Amino acid sequence: MSVRSELLKGILDGCVLAIIEKETVYGYELSTKLKKVGLDDVSEGTIYPVLLRLQKNSWISGEMRASESGPRRKYYTLTTDGKEALELIRSEWEKLAEPVITLLKGEVDHGDN
Repeated sequence: MSVRSELLKGILDGCVLAIIEKETVYGYELSTKLKKVGLDDVSEGTIYPVLLRLQKNSWISGEMRASESGPRRKYYTLTTDGKEALELIRSEWEKLAEPVITLLKGEVDHGDN
């Protein structure tokens, strides 16, 4: 598994929740939205296990609805627990992102010299 895949695996739940927070979506549509923001390597095969896990955690709920074109689709919405989880993920991401970026850019003076 690539470094990118491993890194994305750790934050994908938050990305999915952030999309669902904005609008009710079905799996393929979610995959398309992730690709649109630059997460091209997130396949539909990756999305559905994430959706299942989020549903088991009660962070999203799914509802089968008629489709304008083709079979019925399962649409996902954020639950109250999901909103709380997303806020926690956002908060923790902010705490991690800045120091990690600083370290990886080599901008830290370690005081060893």
